[in-house]
Amino acid sequence: MAILEETVREIRKDIVKMIGKAASGHPGGSLSSAEILTLLYFEQMNVDENNPRKEDRDRFVLSKGHAAPVLYATLAAKGFFPRTELENLRQLGSMLQGHPDMNKVPGVDMSTGSLGQGISVAAGMALAGKMDNKSHKIYALLGDGELQEGLVWEAAMAASHYQLNNLIAFVDNNNLQIDGAICEVMSPFPIDAKFEAFGWNVITVEDGHDFDELRTAVEAAKKSEDKPTVIICKTVKGKCVSFMENNAGWHGKGPNAEEVKQALAELEA
Repeated sequence: MAILEETVREIRKDIVKMIGKAASGHPGGSLSSAEILTLLYFEQMNVDENNPRKEDRDRFVLSKGHAAPVLYATLAAKGFFPRTELENLRQLGSMLQGHPDMNKVPGVDMSTGSLGQGISVAAGMALAGKMDNKSHKIYALLGDGELQEGLVWEAAMAASHYQLNNLIAFVDNNNLQIDGAICEVMSPFPIDAKFEAFGWNVITVEDGHDFDELRTAVEAAKKSEDKPTVIICKTVKGKCVSFMENNAGWHGKGPNAEEVKQALAELEA
C-alpha cells in the first residue's frame, strides 16, 4: 500500500508539472482519477511496459480523453516511455497530444477525446475478446459529465445484451464538469439505477481515493459471470491540491508558476 501511495503522489506531481509547463490541459479530472489508474496499472492489470502490444494484455480505454495527463503520467511512471517526455505535453510535434493517440504513445490502447466514443470502443473490444475466446479484460474510465452523451447508453445496452463480463468500467463521479455541477448542467443521477436498468453489475465506491475500496471493487468485478460491471467512484475534482479541489474552474486550465509551486508543496507535505 505504501508503494501505491507514493506512486500516486508522484503521478499527481507530474500532472501538475506537465500541465503547468504546457499552460494548458485538464488538471481537475486528472487528479480526481489518479488512484484508479495507479491501482490498475501497478496492481490489477496484466500489462508489460516492455511489450505494450502483447496479445494477451488487458486493455485500458480513457473514455474521458481530456484527462490524458493522468494516463500519460501513469504510463511514464510504469516505464512505457521516459518521464522526461512529460515535459512536452501539448507541444508542437510531441507524441503527448491533448488527447491520447494510440499510434504515437506506447501503452495507449485507444485514441479518445470525443466523449462517449471511448466506452463504445471498449464494448467493441470486449465483444471481440469474447468472440475470440480470449481471457483478457477491458477497462474503461468515464467522467460523470460524459454520461450526458447518448452514445454511452447505446454502449451500455450493447454490453449488457452481449453479456460482456470482461468489460469493467469506472465512473469518475466528482460531480463537476466544465460548466459547473453535473446535476445543474444535465443531471445523470441516479447513476447506479440507470446502469442497473441497462443490465449491468453495479458497484459503488464511497471513496474513490481509497486503494482498499477500489481493490475490493475490482476484484468483485472480475468475478462477474454474465454482466459487464460499472464501478461508480465518488471522487474529488482536483484532489490533493487545495485551490483546485471541488472547483469547476480547474476543469480545463493550466496553473501558473506560483500555483505550480504551491501545488507541489502541498503534494510533498
